[in-house]
Amino acid sequence: MECVRSGALDSGKLLGSATPRGKLTCSTNLAGSAKFEQNLHGKVKPLQLSASGPSSLVHRGPVLKHQRSLAVRSAAADAYTTFDENVKVVTSHAVEEKVGVLLFNLGGPETLNDVQPFLFNLFADPDIIRLPRLFRFLQRPLAKLISTLRAPKSKEAYASIGGGSPLRRITDEQANALKIALKEKNLEADIYVGMRYWYPFTEEAFDQIKKDKITKLVVLPLYPQYSISTSGSSIRVLQNIVKEDAYFAGLPISIIESWYQREGYVKSMADLIEKELTVFSNPEEVMIFFSAHGVPLTYVKDAGDPYRDQMEDCIALIMDELRSRGTLNNHTLAYQSRVGPIQWLKPYTDEVLVELGQKGVKSLLAVPVSFVSEHIETLEEIDMEYRELALESGIENWGRVPALGCTSSFISDLADAVVEALPSASALTTRKVKGTDSDMDMRHYLTKMFFGSVLAFFLLLSPRLVSAFRNTLQ
Repeated sequence: MECVRSGALDSGKLLGSATPRGKLTCSTNLAGSAKFEQNLHGKVKPLQLSASGPSSLVHRGPVLKHQRSLAVRSAAADAYTTFDENVKVVTSHAVEEKVGVLLFNLGGPETLNDVQPFLFNLFADPDIIRLPRLFRFLQRPLAKLISTLRAPKSKEAYASIGGGSPLRRITDEQANALKIALKEKNLEADIYVGMRYWYPFTEEAFDQIKKDKITKLVVLPLYPQYSISTSGSSIRVLQNIVKEDAYFAGLPISIIESWYQREGYVKSMADLIEKELTVFSNPEEVMIFFSAHGVPLTYVKDAGDPYRDQMEDCIALIMDELRSRGTLNNHTLAYQSRVGPIQWLKPYTDEVLVELGQKGVKSLLAVPVSFVSEHIETLEEIDMEYRELALESGIENWGRVPALGCTSSFISDLADAVVEALPSASALTTRKVKGTDSDMDMRHYLTKMFFGSVLAFFLLLSPRLVSAFRNTLQ
């Protein structure tokens, strides 16, 4: 996923219950949420939606055991298109079905001048900084403050990898590869890219989908594991659009929330790990080091984010696949990119690297398991900062598994996921999800009120921060 670094993290780099390998989980997450209209420096105004727990509407589609033909026209004289689960329109004329696939991703600044507004967009999202309802009026001022303070360090990080994020280019390449893979499976589909915090924004993708008169849509977040701060945040945008636009309210949509458990993904990851192990002089002695993007612990404990459970299950599936091939290396999982004084998912990547060096580990292979594209967290944080820390800690041989990118087996599996998801597409209806702020018990509400009050006091009364903030506005 794409975010920005400052120290351990510049963008607040943020990103569940596991399902058996090979099963596809497609669901819609339609919690009630507050809407924020965000000023994106005179460019685009995407809707900002608040966070809630995992989805409540789940459509499960069977795994394909054989390649299936999905021609857009019926082989018979008549054809039909489905606009709802319970309503099928059948005509005496063949009806052309226009299938669309929407890829969700975070986005990233393409130039150094984009860094600060990108950070503002990120931190203005209530799914990233979760303020109590009473203090949500601070969301945009807080985003302005954080983005301004972090921008200089973030620019240094992006400058070190060429002056901008490669995420848009790579995502476009993945979209083109997916279109070709779907065509090979007899499915013609238009592929759209929707970035959450930079161009092309998710809202722009929805505008184009409507203009193209897509009749069935599959939403595919490019995050293997689900988190309320990644897939969940983009799904909130869809939720709001469905509420406000009759076209999308009636459009059959299938959402693939997570796909880390798919056999094609697991085998593709195992292939890359096996290949990189052969680079070491003694492959059997290499520690396989999975580094996942972290999230604040409260996301998991209080908001019910399934990310940690899904990540642990993902690692288990990959290691099971490797062991079935005779690769018996030791492995460990740690979480990177924490920021601020609060507790994040543990163990932390930087601390574990030091501990491994102290324990005598000499060879280590880093595996960025949260990401399917190269970006700031792989190219700068892992390749530069963590590599340097590892070598300083006594680790002598360092390697890193590349992101999946356009690996053919991975793209083919994504295409299979799309094909499998199509039959479950149906019109979305708004439904309240348990776990929203209005359903919080009194203890949770008072806890959030307390920390929100501390945050408000810190922001409003700290002379140093107030001075820094005022200077940025002059």
